[in-house]
Amino acid sequence: MADFLSALSQIFTLSTLIYMLAGSVAGIVAAAIPGFTVTMAIVLTLPLTFSMEPLQGIAVMLSVYVGGYTGGLISAALLGIPGTPSSVATTFDAFPMARNGEPGRALSLGVWASFFGTIISTIVLIVAAPPLAIFAVKLGPWEYFSLIVFALTIVASLVGDSVIRGLLAGLIGLALSTVGTDPIMGRPRFDFGIEMLQSGLPFLVVLIGIFAISQLVSEVEDVKSVRSGNSLVTGAIDFQTWKVMREVLMSPVNLLRSSMIGVLIGALPGAGGSIANLLAYDQAKRASKTPDEFGKGIPDGIVASESGNSATAGGGLIPMIGLGIPGSAVDAILMASLMVHGISVGPRLVMDHGDLVYGMFIAMAVASLMMLLVSVLSMRLFLRVAEVPKWLIVPAVMTCCVVGSFALNNRVTDLYLLGFIGVAGYMLRALKYSLAPLVLGVILGPIAETNLRRALMTDDDPTLFLSRPISLIFLIAAVFSIAWAVRGHLKSRKTKKNTDATAP
Repeated sequence: MADFLSALSQIFTLSTLIYMLAGSVAGIVAAAIPGFTVTMAIVLTLPLTFSMEPLQGIAVMLSVYVGGYTGGLISAALLGIPGTPSSVATTFDAFPMARNGEPGRALSLGVWASFFGTIISTIVLIVAAPPLAIFAVKLGPWEYFSLIVFALTIVASLVGDSVIRGLLAGLIGLALSTVGTDPIMGRPRFDFGIEMLQSGLPFLVVLIGIFAISQLVSEVEDVKSVRSGNSLVTGAIDFQTWKVMREVLMSPVNLLRSSMIGVLIGALPGAGGSIANLLAYDQAKRASKTPDEFGKGIPDGIVASESGNSATAGGGLIPMIGLGIPGSAVDAILMASLMVHGISVGPRLVMDHGDLVYGMFIAMAVASLMMLLVSVLSMRLFLRVAEVPKWLIVPAVMTCCVVGSFALNNRVTDLYLLGFIGVAGYMLRALKYSLAPLVLGVILGPIAETNLRRALMTDDDPTLFLSRPISLIFLIAAVFSIAWAVRGHLKSRKTKKNTDATAP
């Protein structure tokens, strides 16, 4: 009790709350700019916390963390471009809803889903951190590979109108993930002697090129539309905050399921919000009574994707607090900030620095409230983006994309890659290929390959993938996932045929 009260008194000081508010704003703005990730925002914040007390510094960084997971929603909904890798699935329904004249509703749904997802993950973090951390650390490369195989079955739900095109896009993504240096042996491969391919294709560059550049180019295809001053989306600047909150709460099963997926994925070291975002969306689509409405602007899609990715913030702290193992790159930076202050992060953190741990719990809740406050108060300002004409917004966003791609590694060659990938993405979009499976392949490919090779290098017996219980569960889930997706596609095709047959 003394540790809790001590943490409470440290968080609820005027200076800490002001710093946290600034961190929340910084996280939202940084993530809203295509190309600037949550990790980059945290890295820039780290040096500013060195002069602060340990708990104050961690609280500020958690505010940036929570705000960043929400900020990616803004460009996803208003521009059709995921601001961060963890908002890829958000674009599937948020942008169509905004295009249908409801940009305020799309943003509000995402903000409230993010808020509730963070709160749920914080509750789980407080209650179940030790047992979940022990479970997460017991997963070996066999379990991780099987988990990624299960995650790859999401491709079956994201293929769009054509199963063949969708699967081809997924294979292209997996192929792109193999370009560059071998992750285990460090040998170059598939670079064809081209210098800029030797270091591989940075995921962020691929994401920006595939989604952002191709989307922006497609927006300026119609010259008359550009010259007439049309905007990307149309609709009233109206977001009806409390009405949308009730709408989110009216789908408690979807909200809880997606948040728990985010917590579990966040608790697995190295998984991250991008996987949780897509997996939560996939499960919401499978459980829906109207799966055909997904991708056309359905609220459930926005709620699932945003609550799923935001819940990874609390989930990622579980192995860090319980075992001293970072769940993501951001958690590794949080650990580094504690080590700078001489605090050893590990299993004894709860016993030796109870006030710090309680302070992190409180900071997560306060940060989510601040994110909600900042988002609601500034939403009208963000929605003004919807009124900016194409001839102005397209070059401005394109500039942000170029700067973000260059800032990743400070390499000019990344800009060449961005151009080539952008052209390829535009061509695939024009040929009616679904881009989501391609990005999924790029995200999951390296993780799957690394864990497969680690498993076989540890023990070359392939039956271990089936004999280890957790690994087997994931593989069985993958089989059921594929069977369910095939059933859904066959049912959809049959319904379409019956509709065509009865049409006059």
